[in-house]
Amino acid sequence: MTLRWMARGFSRAAIAVMLGAVVVLPSLVEARTLRWASDQDLYSLDPYARQETFLLSFVSNIYEPLVRRDRNLQLEPALAVRWFAEEPTRWRFELRHDVRFQGGEAFTADDVVFSFARVRDSNLANALASIARVVKVDDFTVDILTNEPDSILPEEITVWDIMSARWATENNAVDTANTRQTDNNYAAQHANGTGPFMVAERKPDSETVLVPNPQWWDKPLHDLDRIVFRPMPGTASVNALLAGNLDVLSTVPTQSADRIARSSVAHLVQGPELRTIFLGFNLARDELIDSDVKGRNPFRDRRVRQAFAQAIDEDRIKAKVMRGFARPAGLLVGPGINGYDAALDTRPTFDPGTAKALLADSGYPNGFSLGMDCPNDRYVNDEAICDAVVAMLAKIGVKVKLDAETRGKVFGKLLLPDYRSSLFLLGWSAPTYDALNPLVNLAATRNRDAHRGDANFTGYSNPALDTLLTRIGEEFAVPERTELLHQALAMVRDDLAYLPLHQQQLVWAARNNVELVQRADGTFPLRYVVVK
Repeated sequence: MTLRWMARGFSRAAIAVMLGAVVVLPSLVEARTLRWASDQDLYSLDPYARQETFLLSFVSNIYEPLVRRDRNLQLEPALAVRWFAEEPTRWRFELRHDVRFQGGEAFTADDVVFSFARVRDSNLANALASIARVVKVDDFTVDILTNEPDSILPEEITVWDIMSARWATENNAVDTANTRQTDNNYAAQHANGTGPFMVAERKPDSETVLVPNPQWWDKPLHDLDRIVFRPMPGTASVNALLAGNLDVLSTVPTQSADRIARSSVAHLVQGPELRTIFLGFNLARDELIDSDVKGRNPFRDRRVRQAFAQAIDEDRIKAKVMRGFARPAGLLVGPGINGYDAALDTRPTFDPGTAKALLADSGYPNGFSLGMDCPNDRYVNDEAICDAVVAMLAKIGVKVKLDAETRGKVFGKLLLPDYRSSLFLLGWSAPTYDALNPLVNLAATRNRDAHRGDANFTGYSNPALDTLLTRIGEEFAVPERTELLHQALAMVRDDLAYLPLHQQQLVWAARNNVELVQRADGTFPLRYVVVK
């Protein structure tokens, strides 16, 4: 039987009418410059360089996917105007006509086919792991064939921006830029998308300037004529915002939130984020390299993992480290992610006494030593969270040598095939807004050919879970699929494959004359910004 599910989208005109009913925009005659800062810079302008929220968010203002998300994270047409499943393993996408890249070349099906060939050898490949091939039907139609039935394919490809085949070929950028090298290719420092903004100037670690794309196919809802982005550390950026030298700050230090809230010139923009912060164990090694335990890996004993879980006081981390801007988590996903089950979202009881007893039962009455990797510039108060974890583990006899470094160094170590540290802190936000994404990436047995477990740096492997994840990917019926997701999340939780800590809150700030949209996925769509 041929399956035809119509796209959950509307015509461009219908979307404009709907949005217009919600927000009354001022005249676009007086354009504005938006001065924006974050505590981190881009590693690259290449949209496939890394599956990292900040990078993907920034470049999504320049490049576009076939299917995008609106201000409420609902799917809507972008470079594809219509999509449906021809059969369980074949989705058809009808492409938008009269779209041009910023370099002037026309967008066609050839660019979609090229972009898939390029992305499948990149760090973004795991987001598209279910896709086997992209086939050109005609100049404005493509079929996406999946390895197995994939009921949420349109949700998965919202992070896949389309590149120009001609531009990449002419500029020797057919291969993805390698963010671990300093000699990145042309696409790392230049961009050519179809999106609402284009790069006017790029000075790494200093300033990136965007201007509107005059050829953009959609109707602008912003009133900007220039965006100046600068990486800036927390205190300096808050001072600049309050002094009137910045308009938007997309990373507010929690200790500065009250100061901004009390000001008369700026306000906080805050809400829940979909990202979960968690600890991961090195289960892959027979013996931990940085531990004084020899001849075995203590983490392979579930009682040890349980001891770590019960030694960590997440309520204290929330109150003291996060200053209330966090939601304690018992699962790898939180509210807002499809498949989340509040009944499963329970944390192990904080009980250092029981934790010490568990270590003793496991053969470590005096604890043991190990190393821990932690980014210091990626998540809200990431190094402070790790410091708190180290102090809590010390109370049960576990001595942790913390190595807090920039996210580039930490992620670079995690991506090595021979990851060496015993413990690490990481965060994950499902770009598909579906629990299958973190389950496949973080908890599936690593299989690089199938792009399963690409972010499973722990070495965790559960064949029963792998089988269940395959069933989930093939299930189109919503109730049955949701129940399977619940089972998979419970399995990972009960195995203590990871130790979830919390979902951090998004805390941004803006001058009082700026209106913006803060989405729970942590992305910043500039196309909605209005400066009064």
